[in-house]
Amino acid sequence: MTELRSLDEVARVIRGSLVPGRRTLVAIVGAPGAGKSTIAALLAPLIPAAILPMDGFHLPQAELVRLGRRDRMGAPDTFDVEAFLAVLTALNGNSGDRILAPGFDREIEEPIPDAIDISPEFPCVIVEGNYLLLDRGAGGGTDTGASGGWARAADQFDLSFYVEVDHPLRLARLIARHEQFGKSPADALAWALGPDEDNARIIAATATRADHTIRLD
Repeated sequence: MTELRSLDEVARVIRGSLVPGRRTLVAIVGAPGAGKSTIAALLAPLIPAAILPMDGFHLPQAELVRLGRRDRMGAPDTFDVEAFLAVLTALNGNSGDRILAPGFDREIEEPIPDAIDISPEFPCVIVEGNYLLLDRGAGGGTDTGASGGWARAADQFDLSFYVEVDHPLRLARLIARHEQFGKSPADALAWALGPDEDNARIIAATATRADHTIRLD
């Protein structure tokens, strides 16, 4: 696994993987607070690429409450994996159609249907999220199922990167983000050290499945 230390290096690797006439799907994976969204946003104009965040596939709040999973929102089985897989499959189909995908509103912590419009002219889509390389043996939760769940999604990517970041920095980012979107300092710290840290351990176990590591100074 190659460690890449700059966005220019990452962009060169992605551009070198592009195949004329077909769309390339790139996974940017990392724990909560690793900086995946920022990295994807900075990379996209260098390729050029569209961006698909995994966050839009969170289950709605009402469904999480019904399932008894609201207190660990963000865990692998609190996402609509089948809907995510359907979008990845459509993107890989290279049909030339526009592909619609849900976005995510952090203010209300709800998915927003059809908020992301991926037009066909992009030769590459950067998908950023926590569980893009998850398999059944890495803590996939109860809903991965016999059909493979997250493992089937992982198979859709042509190229993958795992974002490494020092734990104190990642924790500080998480706490600040939780406070920004309404949590008290105490609740922000509790969530960052609780559900977020549980998820981070699951995600760390998938790092060896990535093609490259990104570590930015």
